[in-house]
Amino acid sequence: MSLVTQTSTRPWLSPAARSRWALFGGLAALVIVADQISKAWVVANFKPVTAMLAQPGTDGAPTEVIGNWVRIAISHNDGGIFGLLGSSAFLLGLASIVVIAFIVVYQARQGLISHPILTVALGLLLGGAIGNLIDRLRLSYVIDWVDMGIKDWRFYTFNVADSAISTAIVLLIGISLLGDRLAPGPKPAAPEAASH
Repeated sequence: MSLVTQTSTRPWLSPAARSRWALFGGLAALVIVADQISKAWVVANFKPVTAMLAQPGTDGAPTEVIGNWVRIAISHNDGGIFGLLGSSAFLLGLASIVVIAFIVVYQARQGLISHPILTVALGLLLGGAIGNLIDRLRLSYVIDWVDMGIKDWRFYTFNVADSAISTAIVLLIGISLLGDRLAPGPKPAAPEAASH
């Protein structure tokens, strides 16, 4: 059987499919590495925060990076993203494995034939899910460390994996809103004007 025949009957072997898998896997790997390295660095260099609103420089206070707007504030999250679902590391770990499997299957079914933005979104989702799952398996909690806000108004503390997941969600919303305008392939021809 020739290579041409094998590729046509197995679309996941085509050069275009291979480049999509490389994009998908490469983005996921980049997120995982960046997430784990950043977490290791902050844990090695900063103490967990005990008082989010304490004055800078006092014991247990966050470390300012860009004034009060961006700070390093290590916390341990044994719940879901943004601290949702309370203390349920085991269930969240199990759910993460199911989500990871779903992401890979969806990439195999839709990511290879849809707009490349879908592959980017799924790669970011996969990397974020695995990055936080590694923490849950190793530590039974996720290390969050980025604290953003204005004065006493603070957003949930997050990490690189959470950022990747949030970016992916924005991309998926964009894909769903733009719909057919992102579909690959030729655009349908405009209907001809009725003859008089």
